[in-house]
Amino acid sequence: MTDLRLGVLGFGLRGPLALTAHRPGRGSRVTVLAEHDPLLREAAAARIPGVRTAEDHREVVHDPDVDAVLVLTPDHTHADLAREALRAGKPVFVEKPLDITIERCDAVLRTAFETGTRLYVGHNMRHMPVIRLMRDLVRGGAVGTVKTVWVRHFVGFGGDWYFKDWHAERRFTTGLLLQKGAHDIDVLHWLAGGYTRQVQALGDLMVYGDNPHRRAPGEPRTDDWYTEDGHWPPHTQRSLNPVIDVEDVSLVNLRLDNGVLAAYQQCHFTPDYWRNYTVIGDAGRLENFGDGPGAVVKVWNGHRSGYRARPDAEYPVPETGEDSAHGGADPLLIDEFLRFVREGGRTDTSPVAARMAVAAGFRATESLRDGGTAREVPAVDPELLAYFERGQTPGKA
Repeated sequence: MTDLRLGVLGFGLRGPLALTAHRPGRGSRVTVLAEHDPLLREAAAARIPGVRTAEDHREVVHDPDVDAVLVLTPDHTHADLAREALRAGKPVFVEKPLDITIERCDAVLRTAFETGTRLYVGHNMRHMPVIRLMRDLVRGGAVGTVKTVWVRHFVGFGGDWYFKDWHAERRFTTGLLLQKGAHDIDVLHWLAGGYTRQVQALGDLMVYGDNPHRRAPGEPRTDDWYTEDGHWPPHTQRSLNPVIDVEDVSLVNLRLDNGVLAAYQQCHFTPDYWRNYTVIGDAGRLENFGDGPGAVVKVWNGHRSGYRARPDAEYPVPETGEDSAHGGADPLLIDEFLRFVREGGRTDTSPVAARMAVAAGFRATESLRDGGTAREVPAVDPELLAYFERGQTPGKA
């Protein structure tokens, strides 16, 4: 099998995906990478043998020797770069979120439809073993018909990861309820079997907004911006981004188009880091305990009772291989993208689902900044919906 020649845009926080995609002799290799930061270009050249680096993204997008493009740049650039690559006829992988507004996401979907060029969005949590196990249990009827889903996301390293760079600014993310929440909202939709129709949210900048220890504009992050043990407690954080205008805690109520009611909570100043998903149906309840090594999914569906720690059934989350990035999901994500480039067809990730996750997060952010007023989430244009549900092929389903 001849290697697909991949071009990469960006080598920042999601640069490891480029390393995962570089598999010379095993189906794909990264041949050229564009990055405006010279230090990151040097890092890419050192870590990807034989790669050519460039400062201008056009040297990747319009390179005739590039078969597909991975967009791994900051969120607010995704739509413009993806659309340019799609117009150039290059299948595109866009790291989540698809972009930071509904309008810009719809523009990407429209461009993919009009050009007929394949579009893939990297919602890797759909490949995480814990999520797939929960999805399979739900589809297998473990809780009956799903009626409500509750999600809690404890972002224990939030101060390090989201308040020391561009993530802290609305102009680059809209807000962390969209930027960070797009993953969780997509999983919520997947488990519930529907998309958000209406949202209502509250949120605030409760901790990091009062921290005066900011970098000067243009000053780079310190080398110790992140440590394995984290900076604790939160008020000890230093070298925060000069501008911080996104919320560090958010609470969202959602009504889905299939009647399911859901709730999502996100906090960036907890001492621990993990996600908890609870799915309640008309015949049971399940939830995950952990999402990494040793994690389990517990199901209560045998009888009524008071509190009981022992469930009716318990399922260990499958172990991942050596490459455990995002619970082993990143290699599977790249596998699916490469297969999609070569063969087309339906995928477990979905551009429409990616857009709907952004749309829910965007409208929820509007709500929390407007006193918690309810907001309607617009559906995808039926023409685009039909196209992507066909697996991005023309004609009738």
